[in-house]
Amino acid sequence: MLALFQTIDLALNLYTWVLILSAIFSWLFAFNVINSSNQVVNTIGTMLYNLTEPALRPIRRFMPNLGGIDISPVILLLIIFFLRSLLWTSIAPMFIR
Repeated sequence: MLALFQTIDLALNLYTWVLILSAIFSWLFAFNVINSSNQVVNTIGTMLYNLTEPALRPIRRFMPNLGGIDISPVILLLIIFFLRSLLWTSIAPMFIR
């Protein structure tokens, strides 16, 4: 049972890093630091977008317009941190003795 909780925790941790990378990539793309016509850059951007957009889209629906500032990744990171904390402090102790 411990292996299951560790796997879930690892998946949430990896997704946290994907979210951070996606946010950094979007900033670099927005400020023309990276070349958007490069095929490798375009592929990485598309992959990050496809991995994060399904989780961010529902959050964006409920967020008010903040003048072009997207805080949905921050909200999702807070949700992930809460889930990881809940997993180890409340759920796992019920199954692991």
